[in-house]
Amino acid sequence: MRLTQQALGARGTVQSRVAKACARMGAGHSKGRGKAAKASASMAAVAGMTVKQVPTKPYEGQKTGTSGLRKKTKEFMQENYLANWVQSLFTALGDEIKGQSLGLGGDGRYFGKEGAQIIIKLAAGNGFNKVVVGQNALMATPAASALIRRRKLYGGLIMSASHNPGGPENDFGIKFNYTGGEPAPERITDKIYGETTKVSVLNMADIPDVDLSKLGVTKFGDFEVEVVDPVEDYLATLKSVFDFDLLRGFLARKDFSLVFDAMHAVTGPYAKRILVEELGAPASCVKDGVPSPDFNGGHPDPNLTYAEELVKIMWADSAPAFGAASDGDGDRNMILGHKFFVNPSDSVAIIAANAQACIPYFKGGLKGVARSMPTSGALDRVAADLNVPFFETPTGWKFFGNLMDAGKCSVCGEESFGTGGDHIREKDGIFAVLSWLSILASKNKDAPEGAQLVTVQDVSVEHWKKYGRNFFSRYDYEECASADANKMVDHLRSVIAAAKPGDKLGEFTLAAADDFEYTDPIDGSKASKQGLRFVFTDGSRIIFRLSGTGSSGATIRMYIEQYTSDPAKLMLDAQEALAPIIKVALEVSKLQEFTGRTSPTVIT
Repeated sequence: MRLTQQALGARGTVQSRVAKACARMGAGHSKGRGKAAKASASMAAVAGMTVKQVPTKPYEGQKTGTSGLRKKTKEFMQENYLANWVQSLFTALGDEIKGQSLGLGGDGRYFGKEGAQIIIKLAAGNGFNKVVVGQNALMATPAASALIRRRKLYGGLIMSASHNPGGPENDFGIKFNYTGGEPAPERITDKIYGETTKVSVLNMADIPDVDLSKLGVTKFGDFEVEVVDPVEDYLATLKSVFDFDLLRGFLARKDFSLVFDAMHAVTGPYAKRILVEELGAPASCVKDGVPSPDFNGGHPDPNLTYAEELVKIMWADSAPAFGAASDGDGDRNMILGHKFFVNPSDSVAIIAANAQACIPYFKGGLKGVARSMPTSGALDRVAADLNVPFFETPTGWKFFGNLMDAGKCSVCGEESFGTGGDHIREKDGIFAVLSWLSILASKNKDAPEGAQLVTVQDVSVEHWKKYGRNFFSRYDYEECASADANKMVDHLRSVIAAAKPGDKLGEFTLAAADDFEYTDPIDGSKASKQGLRFVFTDGSRIIFRLSGTGSSGATIRMYIEQYTSDPAKLMLDAQEALAPIIKVALEVSKLQEFTGRTSPTVIT
């Protein structure tokens, strides 16, 4: 087995606390509604199993967002809360799920194993023929997409709140990925929400819990559960993308070293298998590689604030040459060199610029590239240089998926530390790490041992010298009062309504101001109110969005961008270069006045 109980750390005591909490809070067997449900549950025989039709009542607010449903863990642990959403999903999908196979896994956060058992019983009770679940209910988000695609599953459920903290006092989440491995489109998520407002019966198979620690198949009549190594299918996909021999040789160099921070999250086992076992890096290169139900009390978000320990390692005089981190469910990434941070907007542009020469999967050239609207314009310049199609989409990976399925996009990214390719239909943290290692390996393949190596900073500066630099920063104001955030947005909309080209905001001249709208070039669907934009004549931009990835309150994201091609300014600190436009952004939004927040939670 690749992932044993020992490899997952001392989870037993935590899981016993979950069991006790479930007993107290009524997760599936609580007092009150649970007694009524048990007394009135009807039975039916389906596929050689008994299916309980358990009465339930709707919960308010089970609205599925861009990245699924995210709430506090204790909300999910309420009686039938998780079951209601899953049943609503299966009802919304209708008869097409009958006889199909479903993928299942998660990022190992608190309540995940218990959630997996609930989902398995509902899948069986609603007509699925099979559930393929990661060992110990683990499955990174990009790995789930790879699993769905390689095994041609109907879809998959991922139990994760991504980069949000975990544990009984923090966050839990669930989302559905469809047949191509992509996040569910709005036509499905809208149906799910509609069903959650009226769900009254849970079709729950009367089967025992499955031992998820053991690889293999368990059958219940015509229904079966296959427990799989969560790394295998994903690794096979990555081997079709990258030159593992080239990477293996590069990582074997005595003059190159790296560190990968898994942040006590799901990518620990993936990094150990891929970087250490497959590519030969020393085991010591994986930092905090044992998944923890509460991420060891940390915040598994790979940025300069929450990955502070990694930053300190990379800013030391004796730092490794390359540093990287991934988030709770493995779909985000941060790339660092020695005393050097690669902005995610630059990272996707640099990967795209070097993909054809350095990554075998892209040797025939890129079909196109895409970025989310708030992401800097660095990728736009690469697309123009390569003469490939470019797309600017709303935030959300599903928009990239449509382009990829239509053969119009090979590499894409979001400024929120998400980077991906069309090998799967999710952002992919390990993909970004291997892409950067491939670029470094290619640029150093002729360098003899002990010679001066091309570094992460060298690659970035070389890119800026060719394309110019898009200075970029994001200010996150987390858990603001929703009412205050909405008042600020209303104020900004009034400013935009009165704005006209030529207006001066500080030293900047306005070219346009709007609320971003997108018409999907593939299916014609429209997305409106995707971000409030102020675009200036020199290409600088200010953007405001309310994020949908938190579990409580509102997160205000303020994006600031300014372009320069002046060689003398390329190495300026981003905050120094952006100081004038940051001042304008705070003044025009009155953010501090509306929210009372004098500083952001996170600066990227």
